[in-house]
Amino acid sequence: MLQGHPNVQDFLKDKKIRLSHQRLMVLDFMLKNRSHPTAEQIFSGLKQTVPTLSRTTIYNTMDAFADAGIVRPLSIEGNEIRYDINTENHGHFKCVNCGEVFDFELDLDQQIPELRDFKILTKDIHYRGLCKRCLEENQPKHS
Repeated sequence: MLQGHPNVQDFLKDKKIRLSHQRLMVLDFMLKNRSHPTAEQIFSGLKQTVPTLSRTTIYNTMDAFADAGIVRPLSIEGNEIRYDINTENHGHFKCVNCGEVFDFELDLDQQIPELRDFKILTKDIHYRGLCKRCLEENQPKHS
């Protein structure tokens, strides 16, 4: 993501994002927490470090990052929006038990004959189920 940029400030400048301490902290959080966080999770993760941070700042920052192609908003279920720092085409799996979202490789560039006359703006594939860890934890123990 930051390829060719020696630091985060240069990366944001190249993306035409106005620099601020809060935006730098949000981007740093996203780079360190690739767990597809919600705006609330980002706010909770940063409020101790950045006491002047507001939820509005988080939402505005994520909107600016999305517009610049730095993050990809995900709506996997309901009205919950999560943010993915990996903007390459890939699929997502959300565990209905622990809530964690996992990335998986998928060829989203294959041609779909039924859509050849359509203009595709976004490509999102989402699966829901139980992750490996939750399945293993819920297996009955044999003695």
